[in-house]
Amino acid sequence: MVHMIATAPSGDTHAPPGWWARLPPAAGSAVMATGIVSVGLHLVGRPVLSGILLVVAAAGWALLATAFALTFLRDRKRWAANADTPPALTAVAATAVLGTRLSLLGWQGVAAALLAVAAAAWPGLLAAVLRHWHHHMPGAAFLVCVATEGLAVLSGTLALAHHGTWLIWPSLVAFVLGIGLYVAALTRFDLRQVTTGPGDHWIAGGALAICALAATKLTGWPSWTGAAHTALRTTTLVLLALDLAWYLVLFTAEIRHPRLHYNIRRWATVFPLGMTAVATLSTSTAAHIAWLRPLGQALLWIAVAAWLLTAALLVADTARRREASPGNASVG
Repeated sequence: MVHMIATAPSGDTHAPPGWWARLPPAAGSAVMATGIVSVGLHLVGRPVLSGILLVVAAAGWALLATAFALTFLRDRKRWAANADTPPALTAVAATAVLGTRLSLLGWQGVAAALLAVAAAAWPGLLAAVLRHWHHHMPGAAFLVCVATEGLAVLSGTLALAHHGTWLIWPSLVAFVLGIGLYVAALTRFDLRQVTTGPGDHWIAGGALAICALAATKLTGWPSWTGAAHTALRTTTLVLLALDLAWYLVLFTAEIRHPRLHYNIRRWATVFPLGMTAVATLSTSTAAHIAWLRPLGQALLWIAVAAWLLTAALLVADTARRREASPGNASVG
């Protein structure tokens, strides 16, 4: 289900597909990973490194958005085949992550525009993916939760920045819906992926991390006090604890069952690593728990190292492919 759809049948069987058709939907996870690590670096006061990764994430998003549009316009059959798979939801999640980072930069208008784009794409892609769900699915099944919670995070971020305070209510709705979708995905997740998955199995934990991050936005809303604030704070801490438990399980499985070769789905490992770090840092602030900050900082540097390693493996893999087939090099 999560295999690269780049080999799906093209509408024109007599001509090779363009570069835009060779980009698999799973490539969106690279933008997600880069964007969230940029957010983390911003939170720990590393503006230069954060800015560099923001530029990389924005360029990657623009490339994928162009590919998405060209596929829709020139090869509707391929576009429909891609839209039925969970990785298609990385388009929504990547847009939300980029929008969140731009909001933190102060670009509220651009962030709001990206929220509108993500929200417009979300229902159709979600419905298409849910229609093709089945049991024993890989970690990409949790993207239904990640995409939904991405909308909650961006809406909450804009609301807290006083750019549309009414967005706190859609944020709350998306947060609750995202948790429901996580539970539904968990019942369909093939647990054997923990030891055999090529990278996207980490989303099982990363989805909880983005749930916790969304909860921090709601916890930080000043109008919700008393019992409402206490319930949201407790929910945030529970979600973060569950995420950290998944982190330990998945990290242990990686050590016992190493998977060292490059796979585009390894970006779906970097994203949860970065999201767990950001969720921990944000929970420290929202829940006023000081000791979580150094933990979040340590987790962030692990995510940075994972990003650098995955990027290096991508470069090496691309070079190897070009040497093996100079005229047919492809992405991922």
